[in-house]
Amino acid sequence: MKKAEATRLMILEKAFELIYVNGYQTTSIDHIIATTQVTKGAFYYHFKTKDEMGLAIINDILKPTLTSSFIEPLQKELDPLDAIYNLMHHLLLENELLKVEYGCPVANFTQEMTPWNVEFSKVLDELTQQWTKTMVATIENGQENGFIRKDVNAEQVTMFIMSGYWGIRNFGKLENSKIVYIPFLKELKSYLNSLK
Repeated sequence: MKKAEATRLMILEKAFELIYVNGYQTTSIDHIIATTQVTKGAFYYHFKTKDEMGLAIINDILKPTLTSSFIEPLQKELDPLDAIYNLMHHLLLENELLKVEYGCPVANFTQEMTPWNVEFSKVLDELTQQWTKTMVATIENGQENGFIRKDVNAEQVTMFIMSGYWGIRNFGKLENSKIVYIPFLKELKSYLNSLK
């Protein structure tokens, strides 16, 4: 990796950490520059504006993370109901990147930026649609292979599960505790079993 590419990636990674902890609106370019120890000129060489950098965080940091942490696990297991439950269990209780006290970074960006910025809305919607389509396909494959009843509506199940995930992340953030995830996971398992 060239030095300029490495510097750009380092800025994005450090800025993501700051934004995840403090929020996008309250994280200033000056704070990012101080944390990364790059010059203002170096920052503006890579990003014309803070919003350009924010969009790059979504495209270059969050999208690959979504693929490896949210999408690929759904595609690896034979039984889609096990895949969905194991994914949620991992995301809530085991994933190293996702901190209970800070919630879901995609949900945070969505709540903070989509009312004000069309570009953020667009890329965050693309990110969410990617996860949605994968989960729908996983459920439909489960129907074809006899793991899930044929009368189950894959889109409705997906929306229900994803809404539950984003909601319980917020409860965890409020309580600053993973304990609130346990009843959610128990109920999720019961719900998934009802789809057989």
